[in-house]
Amino acid sequence: MIPILNVNWQSPPANYYLSERDADVLALIENEDLAIFTFDGIKRRTGLHSETLSRILSRLEQEGIVKKEPEGYRVTPKITKLKLNQARNEEPTTPLIQTFLPSDLMTQQLILALKGKWFGLLRWLGMSENNQGVTLKWITEDGGIQIAANIQGTALNIDAKFLTNNNLNLALKASYQLMANIGKLCQGSHAARNVAYYGGSGFMMPT
Repeated sequence: MIPILNVNWQSPPANYYLSERDADVLALIENEDLAIFTFDGIKRRTGLHSETLSRILSRLEQEGIVKKEPEGYRVTPKITKLKLNQARNEEPTTPLIQTFLPSDLMTQQLILALKGKWFGLLRWLGMSENNQGVTLKWITEDGGIQIAANIQGTALNIDAKFLTNNNLNLALKASYQLMANIGKLCQGSHAARNVAYYGGSGFMMPT
């Protein structure tokens, strides 16, 4: 089972009847800054049994913290009122691919085309959006590696979190599968340029 965050209530809000495990799932959602997510994605990310997770999300929905939609679950602004005292133990990220998207590409269309999709080894987890752009997140089927694609303007960065699987080659393979699909979506525009491939502590810039 994949460990999830240990979280205690800083000051339990009145009329909230959420368990410690509920708080753990909430902490994961906040830690990943998820705006939308899927049941299967959270299940793979946490390792929770389907029935357990279903009960947790049902309680969160009853409290108005998440809202079930056709594409999964959407987080409501109510989550900011919970004041969770998180014992943050963030997994380090490993950069895999850095590139630029064609300047004439409609990035919003690209995001819509990628959101919710499975690619090879990757299963859709969810999406976050903040002042650092939009980040699309996937996880391997065994829940061992998380792959994130951050789009900020024309810049695209793909990185990995090694949760229970430290196989860099597998992470690279997954990121190339994702990049191949992004490349297909970019067809008809200029090819992606200035690609940097990271591995270990250094990177190689094609000439």
